[in-house]
Amino acid sequence: MPPTRVTRSRRKHPHHDAPDTGAAFARMAALEDGPERDALQDEIVRAWMPMAARLARQFRNRGENLEDLEQVAHVGLIKAVRRYDPSLGSAFESYAVPTIVGEIKRHFRDHLWGMHVPRRVQELRNRVRAASHELSHTLDGRRPSAEELARHANMTPKEAQAGLEAMNSYTVLSLDAELSGAPEGGYSLMDTLGTEEPAYERVVMRESVRTRLRELPERERQILYLRFFKGMTQSTIAKHVGISQMHVSRLLNRTCSRLREQVEAGGAG
Repeated sequence: MPPTRVTRSRRKHPHHDAPDTGAAFARMAALEDGPERDALQDEIVRAWMPMAARLARQFRNRGENLEDLEQVAHVGLIKAVRRYDPSLGSAFESYAVPTIVGEIKRHFRDHLWGMHVPRRVQELRNRVRAASHELSHTLDGRRPSAEELARHANMTPKEAQAGLEAMNSYTVLSLDAELSGAPEGGYSLMDTLGTEEPAYERVVMRESVRTRLRELPERERQILYLRFFKGMTQSTIAKHVGISQMHVSRLLNRTCSRLREQVEAGGAG
């Protein structure tokens, strides 16, 4: 039986590189599972691969290797070919495009880098991932070690380890995530972080005015000390110093305003 020819239609498609595979799909639907049907399916997939690759290129420069994106697009294409039902009447193109794009977006959602990773480390990750995939078929299902990956990918064990660590760096662990190995009840990363010291600002302010306080006249220093360190009222201070309460109030306001201006001017400088 001569091979089925998959030709491009002369009619216009919304996508210029969409081949005409309607007849091939109709024939595949009439075939039972077997080598002939598989061969026809592969032929249809190859016909649509240029369009799948073009869709993948629309997502380049987003932190993922273009070759990997094309592979993801081909996975989406294969899914679309296997699931498409020509009896529903819709064109394969209208089914394939959202399926392929959805597969690519799902890949970004699951594997997008959650932090900046140097390009060299990304490349090591790609080599380690490829080596891991190849070795998984020969190691009875167990995960290859860093040394095995290094030998297979022709890299040093340190490079293989860096690639393995990069494979887990797509997403940033939430601060609310429970730490593994934690005692019963557990605790999260947030629990390991310190909290803001409430008296920190007060310490900064005290250090900022320390030298300025030494430069004040003796009576103003004494009034500030009695008011803010001894907690005396203005009337009590007035009796202690021998001046009126109104005079104490004016001195406090003037001295505090001058200190504030000096501190702010020093901070701005």
